[in-house]
Amino acid sequence: MGEDLSTFIKFGTDGWRGIIGFDFNFNNLKKVVVASCQELKYQFSETVQTNKILIGYDRRFMAEEFAKSIIPFIKACDLEPILSNEFVTTPACSLYVKDFNFLGALIITASHNPYNWLGLKIKSFKGCSVNESFTKNVEQRLKLGNITTPIGGKYTKIDIKKYHLEKIKLSFNTEFISNKLKKMRLKVFVDSMHGSASQILNVIFGEGASDFLSSIRNNRDPYFDGNPPEPLEDYLEKLRNILKHESKDGIKTLGIIFDGDGDRISVIDENGRYCSSQILLPYFIDYLGRKNKNSYSVIKTVSGSDIIKNISEQQNRQVYELPVGFKFISEKMLSEQIFIGGEESGGIAFGEFLPERDALFAAMVLLNGIAEESNYLCNSLDKIQQEFGPSFYDRVDISFPNNSQKKILKDFILKNHPKEICSFPVKDISMVDGIKFRIDKNYWILFRFSGTEPLLRIYCEATSKDLLEKTLLWSQNFVSKLVA
Repeated sequence: MGEDLSTFIKFGTDGWRGIIGFDFNFNNLKKVVVASCQELKYQFSETVQTNKILIGYDRRFMAEEFAKSIIPFIKACDLEPILSNEFVTTPACSLYVKDFNFLGALIITASHNPYNWLGLKIKSFKGCSVNESFTKNVEQRLKLGNITTPIGGKYTKIDIKKYHLEKIKLSFNTEFISNKLKKMRLKVFVDSMHGSASQILNVIFGEGASDFLSSIRNNRDPYFDGNPPEPLEDYLEKLRNILKHESKDGIKTLGIIFDGDGDRISVIDENGRYCSSQILLPYFIDYLGRKNKNSYSVIKTVSGSDIIKNISEQQNRQVYELPVGFKFISEKMLSEQIFIGGEESGGIAFGEFLPERDALFAAMVLLNGIAEESNYLCNSLDKIQQEFGPSFYDRVDISFPNNSQKKILKDFILKNHPKEICSFPVKDISMVDGIKFRIDKNYWILFRFSGTEPLLRIYCEATSKDLLEKTLLWSQNFVSKLVA
């Protein structure tokens, strides 16, 4: 590799990621860690007045070894490294640095990426990802070619996972939830996708959990069954088969899925329907909004469903539409009181708990809602569709040969705004993140380019499945001439 790390080390929407042994290796990692520590120290040391840095890691190939390898370089920055005593979810690290006033956290994880990737997430003392200007500064520091001499010696290990689970448990009446779900004859199956969230719900509910709660894919598998540990419908065949087999003799089944580092969630409801955060966010806003009569705002990303906006406005809540990337949501949550913030890809944060997505806390809110309302999730979702829908959503990804074509394609879309889409007039154009064509209520299409890959993501929401398919087909035809 060349000396200029900045040519291939770029921070995306949530950290730096790369292929193990290629761009993500011990040599590059130590340099990124030093630059990150220097920036954490520069920006936050006077505010926090501590030199402690938390180190977390997931269950990926060599993640623990990479985590231990950065300890001498954190010490070289005159900071005190504190290592997790085992694999841990990313939200657990965020919560710990916030509650114990650490300078920040460095987490070795590639989240939902394929098995051969690893990465680094940087968390600030506020309990969330650092913002975009911070990572830009880290990239600038890399250009300076920072040099440090590693310092060996002892370091401290702590049980971050235990603190996270105990704090969440204090927020819920687990005995009430358990008894209620048993009476409803609801069996919950948790798929941790071999990730860091393995068995965490079982630990929270403790004795008696086995009466209604079961887990699959809890063992460590660095290959993740050959699929990325992302809570998407295509990777859930085993869970679906179990839910179908166990749903009999009056028993209902519910599936909860966590991603590789435990910050994203999806669900399969009692009717076997896959529920992304496009569906879960409206449920949380509807359920919690009837409990909590505050007027706090809601945050959605530009790719989020209109149903989120419809329910929030009925509750007289302001809705912020932000660019894709949870760091934008976190930044807003730090500046004002936010009820709920969420993104299309499974990240949901609750203002009462943490300015960071946390799949475990979201799962507990979900189970608490089902128990408190004595109503299955599928029934609640049907009611939401009737009142605020109809809504159908999907996304397609289009690859093109190289990043240089990205600008050509983007300029083409900007200069060729369609006046009509599928015979419907375009009412509005938004460029908060990408190019979003607003056609009608619950009907829009978004063209958004990846920040790091030669990839165009096309998001669409429509009022019928047929219209959704037609609109996505139109969008692909619209750009097909330039994607050869």
